[in-house]
Amino acid sequence: MTAGGGQPANVSAVAVDRWLREGPDARLRCWWAVGDDPDRIDHLYLDYHDTEWGRPVTDDRRLFEKICLEGFQAGLAWITILRKRDRFREVFEHFDPAAVARFGESDVERLLGDAGIIRHRGKIEATISNAARALEAIDEFGSLAAHLWSFEPSDPTDFDAVGDSPIPSTTPASETLSRALKTRGWRFVGPTTVYAFMQAMGMVNDHLPGCAAREVCEAERAALRRPVADGSARG
Repeated sequence: MTAGGGQPANVSAVAVDRWLREGPDARLRCWWAVGDDPDRIDHLYLDYHDTEWGRPVTDDRRLFEKICLEGFQAGLAWITILRKRDRFREVFEHFDPAAVARFGESDVERLLGDAGIIRHRGKIEATISNAARALEAIDEFGSLAAHLWSFEPSDPTDFDAVGDSPIPSTTPASETLSRALKTRGWRFVGPTTVYAFMQAMGMVNDHLPGCAAREVCEAERAALRRPVADGSARG
């Protein structure tokens, strides 16, 4: 079946049940959204899992925002970024690539003084540089989405119940996309960062079999008209 067309998870007789957790509404979810202590569930994280993670996104601004925030997240917990995301959006012009690409040194200094975001010069400067790279991709492919979605893998995730996580941290597809972006001058786009981006933006469905969100995401992926470089979309 073609990519996103209702593919089953490739579990290969590997049990992933032990990685599912019951949420406050008694529905099963991926372990990372619930944690091990039902009395200390972070509902911001839970809502992110239920309503955002894995839902396919083709909007250029949201894609640019996510790839930038994944770069800021490197070395940190994603919940840290979620708690600061609103402020990130405010100071980065809601991640409009054209606006961010115009930032200069005074903007870098302004952002370094803002305690509401991650104050890391390299990541701030990379975001500004990456905005210019995003505009180049839009000029060449018609949209950033067309370029990024062209790297969507055709095979479902091969979940593995052995180890620290059943979900891979990198894949051949993320390594390929990472190399392609780096070749074009993008920064903070290593294969692990890129795979986290692909998972979150629905280029793969890594909700575990049995997770309440898996079928919803799969249905959205099956119905998605994927952007292509000529500005149209394919089913």
